Amino acid sequence: MCQLLGMNCNVPTDIVFSFSGFQARGGLTDVHKDGWGIAFFEGKGVRQFLDPLPSAHYPVAELVRNYPIKSKNVVAHIRKATQGQIALENTHPFLRELWGYYWMFAHNGNLVGIDVEKGSSFLPAGGTDSEKAFCWMLQELRLRFPAGYPGPEGLFAAISELTVQIAGLGECNFLLSNGEFLIAHASTNLTYIIRQAPFPTARLKDQDMTVDFSTVTGSHDRVAVIATTPLTDNETWIRMPPGTLSMFREGAIEAQAVTKAGPAEKIRDLGC
Repeated sequence: MCQLLGMNCNVPTDIVFSFSGFQARGGLTDVHKDGWGIAFFEGKGVRQFLDPLPSAHYPVAELVRNYPIKSKNVVAHIRKATQGQIALENTHPFLRELWGYYWMFAHNGNLVGIDVEKGSSFLPAGGTDSEKAFCWMLQELRLRFPAGYPGPEGLFAAISELTVQIAGLGECNFLLSNGEFLIAHASTNLTYIIRQAPFPTARLKDQDMTVDFSTVTGSHDRVAVIATTPLTDNETWIRMPPGTLSMFREGAIEAQAVTKAGPAEKIRDLGC
């Protein structure tokens, strides 16, 4: 299965430390060799890097690791292919526009039974179940809110209902962001940590790297990091209960919902 990494903050922050450990899992300390990607929101714009090669040994990943891009919302992914060939079009995170916002989506899991229906406003370019699920979700949101963006509260309620349907088709850990917040769904494995004053010294599990966050952050900074499994071995990470959806905003959890689904059933129209 793939691995996810997300960051949500109350001030623009770089993800160099976390990405350094995450990058190693793409072919060095773990088996996720089928591509990697990372996206940084900057205002309403997105700076995105994608490649179907392993992140642990690829120069562009090294560039990202050594380039302190600051952002309030980051979505990253390293891939172990289950559906769709190893190719750039199947590399996460996926990007689409809706209501004048860019949306980023990355998925870890395997969804069975998603069909592609022509005529949707959102069509997959590749062959993954992940991109199909993303297209279906955006199409459903457009149909539910024809007048435009409903705001975080209404959006979160709708995504909670849609996630129940998607989760009924299989393993469905995902990260979703439009630059204002980051939504994380735990189907099986997803963990997080919120760092704020007094800031700790953290040590990576996958690289020989330690950082004293008190020397690189302000007293009012708050940073939430979400990962499939903990990135550090000297901090307390919290495992998200399977079957829960969480909205991170300004470096804290703003809303949560239960999304446990019953037996798998076909999603209505699957309009992607």
